[in-house]
Amino acid sequence: MNKDVLIRLNGISKSFDGETVLDDLHLEIHDKEFITLLGPSGCGKTTTLRIIGGFETPDAGDVYFDGKRINDLPPYRRQVNTVFQKYALFPHLNVFDNIAFGLRVRKTKDSEIREKVKAMLELVNLRGFERRRVGTLSGGQQQRVAIARALVNEPKVLLLDEPLAALDLKLRKDMQNELKNIQQRTGITFIFVTHDQEEALSISDRIVLMKSGVLQQNDLPQRLYNEPANQFGAGFLGNPPINNIPGTIQDCRFVTADGKADAALDMCRGVENGRKVNLSVRSESFVLDADGPIACEVTRVYQMGKEEMAYLRMGECDFRAYIDSEEGLKPGDQVHLALKKRGVFLFDRETGERIR
Repeated sequence: MNKDVLIRLNGISKSFDGETVLDDLHLEIHDKEFITLLGPSGCGKTTTLRIIGGFETPDAGDVYFDGKRINDLPPYRRQVNTVFQKYALFPHLNVFDNIAFGLRVRKTKDSEIREKVKAMLELVNLRGFERRRVGTLSGGQQQRVAIARALVNEPKVLLLDEPLAALDLKLRKDMQNELKNIQQRTGITFIFVTHDQEEALSISDRIVLMKSGVLQQNDLPQRLYNEPANQFGAGFLGNPPINNIPGTIQDCRFVTADGKADAALDMCRGVENGRKVNLSVRSESFVLDADGPIACEVTRVYQMGKEEMAYLRMGECDFRAYIDSEEGLKPGDQVHLALKKRGVFLFDRETGERIR
């Protein structure tokens, strides 16, 4: 094990009622990093978090913490604390007593409790809120109390299970920045669970993308977006979703069945003739070009400042593109598009694996 690897999951599998939730998961989490488990509902990300925290036991595989196997170690003996989506604050206690609760269970001296709680209130920007009842706080303030309560015991790892899901959009954005700042200031390893790809891309040092209990890609945020490993990864990240144009490789050319697209692309070189593929293009990777290889019709247009979001149809295929057009587009226009080098991928249509 590398010296900076704090947690290692080795071949973790887990089923509930005969349904596999995690399937042979291998993952290393490094000390002091902000790592996000990302994926749709039911992909296994929360189960992974609960196994790390000791709330679930794997059916197969081992969990290592600082090089020691901890499969049988109960949650209260792990150097881990959790912030849940529902903050589980004590409504009959004020802010100070909520944060101090764990310290009192451990019979910490009152003077030390006061010092540590004060430091936590400073960290989460709640100084002066000590005597407030938690029921009088906003959602964002309650979340800060939950984070302070989890951090005051000085865990080596903080687990966060979709803690921002209940907040409105503006507060959610503010709290994303707060979480990142807190993680950097404390140096504690944060393991964050979300289904929100924009959230994951904005705050993570590294993202683990999951689908149906299987790890799809474990990478830096920018690489996850710019170099997806498969069709699922390309489609899950990006707003609007990536455009998939089905076609076939013929003599190093991408050709659609209706002939509306016939493009000699470098990425097609070396791909066998007749292979069925998807040409996947991000909406920002199209360029209006009279000589472009993609012929299509404009069906709808939305103005977005200088650019326009054009809804386009090519035969039976519908897709969207950001178009920078001085004259403007309108429904019914016949246009040709070229492709940028970035944000364009080729996937095998049957397996979903990336070819180029």
